[in-house]
Amino acid sequence: MGGIPQRPPAVGPAVIPRALHLVRRFRGAISTAPPSAADDAWAVRQLTATESALWWQMMHQDRRHSVMVARRFVERVPDAPRAAVAAALLHDVGKSESRLGVWARVATTIVGPRTSRWRSYHDHERVGVAMLREAASDPLTLALLDGSSPDGRLVEALRAADDI
Repeated sequence: MGGIPQRPPAVGPAVIPRALHLVRRFRGAISTAPPSAADDAWAVRQLTATESALWWQMMHQDRRHSVMVARRFVERVPDAPRAAVAAALLHDVGKSESRLGVWARVATTIVGPRTSRWRSYHDHERVGVAMLREAASDPLTLALLDGSSPDGRLVEALRAADDI
């Protein structure tokens, strides 16, 4: 899933929604097309200069996904502060650290964190928060992504926006 702290893993019949989520994500991941110029421009307007530099390091697929999540988030919370929109855009930024392509991501999702790069991918939430701390992101951005935000409305909206 994304960089948004998730509920505990589901068991039994609840596993089916998670599997469907992964199938939908895979369908979007196999296209290497970049986001549209309009989506790139919109995203950059939501980010600080240092956050934008990190966003541009993300794979095209992750940037497309992040824009989709951020736009869904803004639909749910039209008055969301810039820092919350930045969290939606950057929730998967830690995945860029692993430098894994689509098929390696599929493999590590199936078999688990067998190598250091695969471990980095599995730990992308923590990695991303560390990257954003280094980039001096807003405390709200960090709190939404590290699970410490007390604003349940923003947390739930972000979680729902990423659940595609």
